[in-house]
Amino acid sequence: MPIFVILIILSFSFYIFYKVKFFRSRQPAERQWISAKSRIALGTFVAIFGVNQLFLYNTTTALIVGIVFILVGVLSIWGGIKAYKFYMPHAAKEVEQARKS
Repeated sequence: MPIFVILIILSFSFYIFYKVKFFRSRQPAERQWISAKSRIALGTFVAIFGVNQLFLYNTTTALIVGIVFILVGVLSIWGGIKAYKFYMPHAAKEVEQARKS
């Protein structure tokens, strides 16, 4: 399915974007916040890749691998969202303190 290929490429591109942004950042809370966003993008990539496997191949092995990828991706997205919500106020506080200095 071409939509899955587009979504896979898009989510992997966001992962690369956030990783580059992570290495350029100097503030610790902002780095963690950006890392959480990259974790969400990577989880999306893995989950969509698993869904794509379910549609491409009709074998038992593909079914098992696809389900494992979907579970790993969803858990990564869930962990990334939790980290994102936790670090967002800390990153905002760092930016506010940097503006005052």
